[in-house]
Amino acid sequence: MSNDTVKIFDTTLRDGEQSPGCSMTTSEKLKVAKELVALGVDIIEAGFPIASPGDFDAVRKIATQFGDQTTICGLARCRKEDIDRAWEALKEAKNSRIHVFLATSSIHREHKLKMSKEQIIETAVEMVKRARDYCPDIEFSPEDAARTEKDFLCEVVERAIEAGASTVNIPDTVGYATPAHFHDVITTLKKNVSNIDQAIISTHCHNDLGLAVANSLAAVEAGARQIECTINGLGERAGNCALEEVVMALKTRADYYGVNTNINTKRLYPISHLVSTVTGMTVQRNKAIVGKNAFAHEAGIHQHGVLQERTTYEIMSPEDVGYVGTNLVLGKHSGRHAFRDRVQSLGHTLDDATFERIFNEFITLADKKKEIYDSDIVALIENQVSDAPEKWSIARFHTSAGTGTIATATIELADEDGKIHCDAATGDGPVDAVFRALERITGISAVLEQYHVGSVSSGKDAQGEVRVEVRINGELFTGRSVSTDIIESSAKAYLQAINKAVGRGEN
Repeated sequence: MSNDTVKIFDTTLRDGEQSPGCSMTTSEKLKVAKELVALGVDIIEAGFPIASPGDFDAVRKIATQFGDQTTICGLARCRKEDIDRAWEALKEAKNSRIHVFLATSSIHREHKLKMSKEQIIETAVEMVKRARDYCPDIEFSPEDAARTEKDFLCEVVERAIEAGASTVNIPDTVGYATPAHFHDVITTLKKNVSNIDQAIISTHCHNDLGLAVANSLAAVEAGARQIECTINGLGERAGNCALEEVVMALKTRADYYGVNTNINTKRLYPISHLVSTVTGMTVQRNKAIVGKNAFAHEAGIHQHGVLQERTTYEIMSPEDVGYVGTNLVLGKHSGRHAFRDRVQSLGHTLDDATFERIFNEFITLADKKKEIYDSDIVALIENQVSDAPEKWSIARFHTSAGTGTIATATIELADEDGKIHCDAATGDGPVDAVFRALERITGISAVLEQYHVGSVSSGKDAQGEVRVEVRINGELFTGRSVSTDIIESSAKAYLQAINKAVGRGEN
């Protein structure tokens, strides 16, 4: 293969957000988009504009703010109203792309679309041309391409390119393909589509069989030059091709693939944790590239080898991906200059107001903890990420629990006008009592689906990070908070999820 560039098409804000419980507010999407620009992605698929007013607003704002720095893309079905709405959201961007899709496999044609092959081709051509009238950069996806008859797939792709598509994306929509199979699909297109050299071949692989990254790499090996992926592999069902994994595979094995990307890999770890914080989806410890264990060595023989020469057991360095460990760095006597320098070295750029808030929280934390670690600083920064509307905030709380006693919690919440509301509840332990008291005051009944507690750094005085997932009126909401007191952290995380539900109901 030639030594050229593979474009990275990030769809965290569209396909990734479709993962249950991973919805983001517009302000959260803007923060993620900003980091995606800093990461160096070539295209950001910002959303599905016709899906909802919120999606439209997010795509429009991202296009306006970042469309001069990278290409902003909006998704549209092969329908006139979808394409018109997508362009309305994208038109302020200097660099924009409309991504249209239409299913082509026999199972989709028969059971979902009720359309013949001829109707599929006619519709695809008409809608690509309509999109092309708005925008010169058009991407066409034959949905479920991996299960589409190859001769028909070649015909659809050829006609879409002829109509004006400059990128043809080949989706493995249900994660059905294997690497050899997917390589053959891309090779078939290159051999049999007469105008294939007029478009970039892209790949969009799902992870139902755990092969999304492997299939994407096979496609690159066969000639694809765009990969559609998401941070942390978020997405429908088992997720998508993980951006951090496929990028580092191409970089680490450049000797084999002979291609490069425009990704600043030192930004991979920070953005992974930003997306995890925003969506509430925890990154598993043994996750490749960005998991906490990715650069940990437990076996004695491994530790010995790494001490002698890191490359004995590490094929990439932690610094390559911006890994943040638990290095001890600062104390309560550290000044603003030292703190700002450390924040910047960790890959974060903060405005003055946010910096002051985090610095004050750092000083407060330093009074509670003897030792402050890099991971503590990152946790303080990530705590500022959520912009859930705060209808309720905790003024004070008290809990009582112990062996042979009934756990109780008394809480004072302040509403938007500053009025204090107080109530108490009992429960099966102090955390349960706190949650019940919060529900009594806010008047919201929630079902706790997930509750996770973990330490941010080491030591008995470490900050406890609590993540919750609750179901309110049938919809999932997430909350996250950190504190040296896990009861306080639990209360704030639960209240954050309730505030999100309240905000959703008012919009």
